[in-house]
Amino acid sequence: VATPPTRTPCVVGQPTSPPFHRPTALPARSGNLWLLGRGLAAAGVLLSAAVHLVLDFDWFSDVDLVGPAFLLNAIVGIVIGLALLLWRHVLPLLGGIAFGISTLVAFYISATVGLFGVHETFGGHQQVLAEVAEWVAIAGAWLALMSERRKAGRPQRPRRGDPARTGGPTT
Repeated sequence: VATPPTRTPCVVGQPTSPPFHRPTALPARSGNLWLLGRGLAAAGVLLSAAVHLVLDFDWFSDVDLVGPAFLLNAIVGIVIGLALLLWRHVLPLLGGIAFGISTLVAFYISATVGLFGVHETFGGHQQVLAEVAEWVAIAGAWLALMSERRKAGRPQRPRRGDPARTGGPTT
């Protein structure tokens, strides 16, 4: 003999099943692209700043205009790199992109036609290291900028227990 299914009492105002959660359009990992981008940008900017600081102390400290420019580049790079890590705002991202582009442009001008009397070469460990670091800084800052921009454009869903979701009073 089959027994009838038991029924649980229904309480008014409580759901009869667990809340339904829709999957997001992107996997959960993609929500951290802004963090990956900021980390890459900060690493690139700080590495480029370190290379310029070493080059300033080793070679360019006595060269007019170029020595102070290398030192200024190192100081600004340290400030932007720390801002990328500590301040979640669009300005450090734009600063990272501007830093990478301006440093690369100055390097390419110096390596092709010369800049302030200095004619750099494309070879060398420091040159390659700084160039790669600046490209990483640009790409990382761009990735974080696009990720944060995309995230900002997405409407926020109310969270569980939020008065807007439950229809409760707002205070």
